[in-house]
Amino acid sequence: MKSALAQLARSFAETNPEGTAHVLERLEPGKAAQVVAKFPPVVVGPVVERLTPHAAAAILSRMSSDRTGKLLIAITPKQAAIVLQQLEAQHREDVLARLPQTEASRLRALVHYPPETAGGMMEPQVATLGIRLTAQDAIAAVRRMPEERLYYLYVTDHEGRLVGVLTTRRLLLAGPQQPIESLVDRDVLTVPAAMDREEVATLMRQRRLLALPVVDEEGRLLGVVKHDEVLDTIQEEAFEDLQRMVGAGGDESVSSTLATVCRRRLPWLCVNLLTAFAAAAVISLFEPLLARISVLAVLLPIVSALGGNGGAQTLAIVMRGLALREIVPGAARWLVYKELVAGALNGLAVAILAACIVLGWTRNGGLALVIGMAMVVNMVTAGLAGTTIPLALKALGRDPAQSSQIFLTTITDVVGFAAFLGFATLFSWLLI
Repeated sequence: MKSALAQLARSFAETNPEGTAHVLERLEPGKAAQVVAKFPPVVVGPVVERLTPHAAAAILSRMSSDRTGKLLIAITPKQAAIVLQQLEAQHREDVLARLPQTEASRLRALVHYPPETAGGMMEPQVATLGIRLTAQDAIAAVRRMPEERLYYLYVTDHEGRLVGVLTTRRLLLAGPQQPIESLVDRDVLTVPAAMDREEVATLMRQRRLLALPVVDEEGRLLGVVKHDEVLDTIQEEAFEDLQRMVGAGGDESVSSTLATVCRRRLPWLCVNLLTAFAAAAVISLFEPLLARISVLAVLLPIVSALGGNGGAQTLAIVMRGLALREIVPGAARWLVYKELVAGALNGLAVAILAACIVLGWTRNGGLALVIGMAMVVNMVTAGLAGTTIPLALKALGRDPAQSSQIFLTTITDVVGFAAFLGFATLFSWLLI
């Protein structure tokens, strides 16, 4: 019976590594490690490759260094390097020490590059052609290359420096004994290994490239960043920005540990608590007025909610512009002006609508005037804050997504409450 179950589990892992990875991620890491240890690396390698880096590291850290090394060899070098970066330093060194020298050297080089750089994104296994080859020899070499490595035909010299790119058309049309050196296009775009992944993604999107070669300081070809990797990066950056805007950690995921979740979120929750008290302090200044005219407390959330929504709309557009490099130097002033005008026009429109609703509900023209005026002020403030907060963070060298939503909500709440209750105090004789 046990052998039948083991055979069934092995068959499931071989035919559905993605599903097997999801099952392992739901298990306690120690138990998942026991399951992985029962099968050879050739079977569970594809499964480990599909685990999230945190989950893979948690499982492999509970296995021997020798077993971990065999599993890492069974997956792509790039994924192996990402998993190694998650392991403790001592365990990582023990694993690398047990690997063949070639594999260990390659992984040590990849581990050196942070995941958010071109070096961390690149695929190190690249098909290259030597500059001294003839067309006939080059064609024969291409036929022996794995299909998944053929993005472009990169040509290198004897020291591994990238010389240029060779098109398939020129290679096939060349004479058999013609040296490919005369066919190479030497005007090739490259990126350094330390380039930020957002810049790499922007460059590939603008140039519409299938792959982008990564070189070191000496011009040696280290690997290529593939188009699908860039798509994953763009998606990951978008989700990270979304998480940072509300105070969650950019690297947090559903598989993050409880300690990581608390450590990433708690500081910004404390900041949010302080900003909430700031808004409450504004309301407390008008406590006597609220005690006399209780309907004001009912209408307060409307003003702050509209301001927060309007500011969030502006913030989303500005964040998109920054992420896609659409906001060029000198355009910030025009952008602020446009959002101020848009806030004023939208504020005027919703102010008229809100005033009409309040007038029909309370039959109080003064209250309708107060909420209309407060709405305009808060919508203009929301447009200004939604534009300037990310731009200011960017100018200060900070991540513009970092808790922008928290700061925006604080400003719209404080200004909205102050404007509404301030106008109510000024026109209190019309409210009674």
